[in-house]
Order: sequence, then C-alpha cells, then structure tokens
Amino acid sequence: MRTVGVEEELLIVRTGTGQAMSVAPQVLRQADRLAAEEDAEAEPAEAGSSLDGELQRQQVETDTAPHRSMDALHEELLAWRTRADNAAVREGARIAAVGTSPIPVEPRTAQTERYGHLLDRFGLIAEEQLTCGAHVHVQVDSDEEAVGVLDRIRVWLPTLLALTANSPFWQGSDTAHASYRSQVMARWPSAGPPDIFGSAAGYRETVERMVQTGVLLDPGMVYFDARPSHHYPTIEIRVADVCQDVRDAVLLAALSRGLVETAAREWREGTPAPPVPVHLLRLATWQAGRYGLSGDLLDPVTSLPRPAGAVLDDLHRYVRPALAAAGDEDLVEDGLGRLLRTGTGADRQRRILAKTGDLSDVVAAAVRATRGQEGEDS
Repeated sequence: MRTVGVEEELLIVRTGTGQAMSVAPQVLRQADRLAAEEDAEAEPAEAGSSLDGELQRQQVETDTAPHRSMDALHEELLAWRTRADNAAVREGARIAAVGTSPIPVEPRTAQTERYGHLLDRFGLIAEEQLTCGAHVHVQVDSDEEAVGVLDRIRVWLPTLLALTANSPFWQGSDTAHASYRSQVMARWPSAGPPDIFGSAAGYRETVERMVQTGVLLDPGMVYFDARPSHHYPTIEIRVADVCQDVRDAVLLAALSRGLVETAAREWREGTPAPPVPVHLLRLATWQAGRYGLSGDLLDPVTSLPRPAGAVLDDLHRYVRPALAAAGDEDLVEDGLGRLLRTGTGADRQRRILAKTGDLSDVVAAAVRATRGQEGEDS
C-alpha cells in the first residue's frame, strides 16, 4: 500500500480580532520550547514530521511523516495543528486553516536569501503571496511511474480543488470565488495544470527548458498543480486549498492515493492518458475555484459543464477499487457525503459572515475548526 504525507500551510491570526500576525519566528521558537517541555512520546516526531516557516511571516507550515493508515495521518495532522496553535497562543495568536486571510492584511516576507530573490524577480506577485494550500505526497515506485501517473490524474485535479475550496475572501472582500487562492497562485508564470509529458525524460526536458528561460529561479519554482517531487519518491498533488476540517484533509489524502494507484495501474496496462489540452484544464480549474461544489464543474473528459455532485460521483466510482484495496472506501464515502451536505470551507466561511456580519467571527470559527472543535457553526 502506498504511503501518504501531507503538508499544510496555516495562517497565524491575532486572538480576538482575527487579523494576520507576522510572528512566525516567535511561534516556531515557542513550539521548540513546548517540545522540550513535553514528554517525547507526546510529540508527533516521526521521520519527516516538521513545523517550519513559509514565504510570509504570517504563516507556518506543517509536514507529516509518510503514513499508510488514514487514521494515523488524521492523528498526526491534528497533533501538528494543535502544537502550532498552542505555540501561537503564547504569542497572543491562534492558528487558522484558511486559504486566504478574510481580514485585510499586509504580508511580511520572511528574511531568507531565496525569498529575497523571489521578491526581486517577481515584485508584487511575491509580496502579495499570502495563501495557504495543502500538498499531498503519494509514494511512487519510479520516475517513470510518477510521470505516467501525472499524465492520467491531471484531468481530476480541478475536482480536488473544488472539494477543498476554502478561500472566498481577499483583503476584507468577498471575491465571489470559492477558492481565490487558486487565482492568486495562477499569477506565477509556472503555475497551473500540467501538460502530458509521456515519460520521465519528457518531464525533465520540459523543466530544464523552463529553467533555461531565466524566468524561474530553479526547478523548485515549477508550480504545476501536481508534479513529481524534487526531494521524495512521491508525486506531489498541490492544487488544494488547506482544509479547515482535518477530516477533509484526510479525505483529500485518501482520494489522492486512490487516484495515484488507479492511474499507476492504467499506466502499467498501457491505457492512454485522457488527451485533454491544457487550455481546457485551465478553464476547468478556474470553474472549480469559482464555484467549489456550489455550481457546475467541467467534466474531466468532455470538458462540458455538469453538476458538481455528478462529477464527484464519477471520481468516487473511478477510484473505488483502489479505495477498497486500501480500506478507505467508507472514509471517502462518508467524507464526500458530508461535503455535499454541509459544503466546503468556503461555504462555511460565508455562512458565518451571513450569520454575524463580522469577518473576525469567520476567523474565530476557522480557529475552532482547525483544532477539531465542532459547534453549530460547523
């Protein structure tokens, strides 16, 4: 069974007001102190686990170890969210799993050499890049398998974006998008849907040519919605918003593993990759980010509009054998049913604003959801 790990970018917000706080270095120091104060067995300290900084000082990033069990992944994701939140509390802050800050914010870039180069090269695009995503790493057996998988899952990536949409607000305004984070990411010159590469050599040649243009700093800046990892024997699915509810993050991970396993089988059997051109996948991604699950999505094969529920059903049916083999079928069925009943994180944020009229309440509800504290606003 393939292992799965998840990276989550999380927003640091001021207690009470919900405004983003540029205190990531302090929060990381507090997290180290907490780790020293607690018993070692209480820490999520498996190889690969980490809590670190990100591009902006208003966010931190967690990284889980590789897991085969979705229950174990759930436990570690929640442990890291709790560790980060406990550390933030010591700085008068909290942690919120939201794709963008609902409240107006002026990002503060971390002072590293690489981020300095990003600012010099990309200007306002880098300055304004305060978004929080979730990246799922699924084990693959070889570079060839990774590209074979990528060629076949690319048509389903907009559906994963739709079900994780959790960023409707930007600088205090409702953007009319369920995932405005996806629009902000689209400003980077290398972001978006990947093409069909055909082989590992084809993928490597594409990346080399992209870097040779001089537009990108290095291969790490190839921000495709999914890509073979540069550091691990995995394929990295990076299209999703960070999920408020940790159960949705685990659902994303289970679906991602199901997609990878299904696509790997098709690659081994010689089943051709769906020949959907990038320009149609870009439209499908836009549609998914605009509406989430509240409107039509574009069919992964025909690119024609269909109800979101019908596309989710197709995704579920497509990966069901892989889910059953991994023991994830009930988890995914329950998770998809919950999303269709209660909506995405974006729907949840908008419900809170409609109820209270105050964006600080939206952030407060997200803080509670981030730690798994459910209530009537869930």
